[in-house]
Amino acid sequence: MGRWKKLSILGSAARYDACASPGSEQKRWIRRKRGHAGKLEQGIYRSFLPSGRCVSLFKVLQTNACINDCFYCAFRCSHRYRRTAFSPDDLAKTFMELLKKRYVEGLFLSSGVTGSPDRTMEEMIKTVEILRFKYRYGDYIHLKIIPGAGKGLVVRATELADRVSVNLEAPNDRRLSRIAPDKNIKRDIMRQLFWAKDQHGKGLVPAGITTQFVVGPAGETDRELIRSTDWLYRNIGLARAYFSGYRPVDGPLGRGLSPAAVREHRLYQADWLMRKYGFSFEEIPFEDGGNLSLEVDPKMAWAFRHPERFPVEINRAPHHELLRVPGIGAVSAGKIISARRRSRLKSLDELKGMRIPLGRARNFILMDGKFFPSPKKRKMDKKEKQLLFDI
Repeated sequence: MGRWKKLSILGSAARYDACASPGSEQKRWIRRKRGHAGKLEQGIYRSFLPSGRCVSLFKVLQTNACINDCFYCAFRCSHRYRRTAFSPDDLAKTFMELLKKRYVEGLFLSSGVTGSPDRTMEEMIKTVEILRFKYRYGDYIHLKIIPGAGKGLVVRATELADRVSVNLEAPNDRRLSRIAPDKNIKRDIMRQLFWAKDQHGKGLVPAGITTQFVVGPAGETDRELIRSTDWLYRNIGLARAYFSGYRPVDGPLGRGLSPAAVREHRLYQADWLMRKYGFSFEEIPFEDGGNLSLEVDPKMAWAFRHPERFPVEINRAPHHELLRVPGIGAVSAGKIISARRRSRLKSLDELKGMRIPLGRARNFILMDGKFFPSPKKRKMDKKEKQLLFDI
């Protein structure tokens, strides 16, 4: 099989590993008029580095062959699929060609498992070593650690990569056993995460450690996913977690199990509240069944449950209280604090002038002691009406 055909297959196959923020635009990046590379339809994703810089990452698998039979995976060993692989030399050379043409700025390397986790990890590490030492490539590399890989290989991965990740896929062993009977969280995943954490503590992998959950196929609740995510933040120092909605394929899990896209979005919103807005796991508002509301975003749901916290006087509220107001994010909170140092804020027009969205926030704030609820023509749901009545 030709190199560009492999690139098309393995670049497309890597889409199941998340490395970009939800909603980040995938590039259909190379037009056919540009030659062989035009045969690749997908494989480059926009991602934000910890510095805030947006880069185009080339996502590719070392191989799509796999000895595991994870039921959610399109490349499981029992599924019929065209298998191929890159040698370390070929993949490194191909990446450098794309880099020189400015199609890419960084690499995200993952793989199926062939032979054994250690053997696969060795091939991936060889690829990165060729890039680092033969081609003197010094920029961003995100290297996926294969579950079950030995400590020496995990340590070597952290010495070479800017970011590493180990996918949990499910929030606990009970859930994982349903979708990946060949894997054990404690033996194959948590040990690797703790080894990577130790290396990160020594100043390696400067962009941190991440993981990914597959949402839907194991029957897990949002509470289970967020609880595990919170534990990882506190005990591993995880940079972030990704949530990937399950894409049904033929097999033991059948079809039609894909969760609504809004569920994935709600999980990211809840994760954001914990990472950026100071919410604890105990404050995330789950419904009776253990899932997040699909109708109301988590911050709004929290506000509905805590009417005693509102309305907030924006001329006096500290930064952390402003962040709790639905519709006010970190940027808007910063603008409000900066503006009120100059003069008291008294009208909605002043907020509009700062381009602060008022659709949701106005029902939860006071300005110089005055309340400016939404106009009557705006249709409110029952919870919002009750909150306004309580105010």
